[in-house]
Amino acid sequence: MTGQQEIDPWVERLTDSDLQPEALKELREVLLRGSRKIFSGANGGLAFCEDVVQETLVRILDRLDQFEGRSRFTTWAMSIAVRIGTSQLRRKMFKDVSLNSADDDDNMRFQFADESTQSPDEAQDKTALMQKLKCLIIEVLTEKQRQATDALLHGMPVEEIATRTGSNRNAVYKLVHDARLRLRDGLEKAGYSADDVRTLIG
Repeated sequence: MTGQQEIDPWVERLTDSDLQPEALKELREVLLRGSRKIFSGANGGLAFCEDVVQETLVRILDRLDQFEGRSRFTTWAMSIAVRIGTSQLRRKMFKDVSLNSADDDDNMRFQFADESTQSPDEAQDKTALMQKLKCLIIEVLTEKQRQATDALLHGMPVEEIATRTGSNRNAVYKLVHDARLRLRDGLEKAGYSADDVRTLIG
């Protein structure tokens, strides 16, 4: 924070030894609600979300001086939780997937629209949708569907995926097509609109 910028009430409470315990309790509830919505399908369920929130609170207290007030404090805090949760999921989901390939297949990728023109809240909403998608990848896909979809999310060429799954290009397209149907159904059941789903997975 710089110059004469007014101190955010959250920051003020979290840096006050008398007010901090209650502020942490309230912030924990905010983060837990958000994390449960995003990571509800993650292995460990509520325990996973609680771990994410606990690590997030520690990170927030360590980085309060980095909050610049460009968005709501809770939006900033939730973005930290999303990064932490995503990091933990990636360790589980992508440990066997090489991310070294720079090749691409535009027809097979999961994409958002250009985020450069989005507000912080819009960007967070789309990040939350992406995290829900990744949770569903764990929850509803078969092992081969998950392997193919995870790899495509990280730009691995279809030919390399076919080699790793012991199949061929057409079989990979079929795997991902079926995975898309399952993921679309899962996102719609989670309350996302048809437009939200179409934006992400077509």
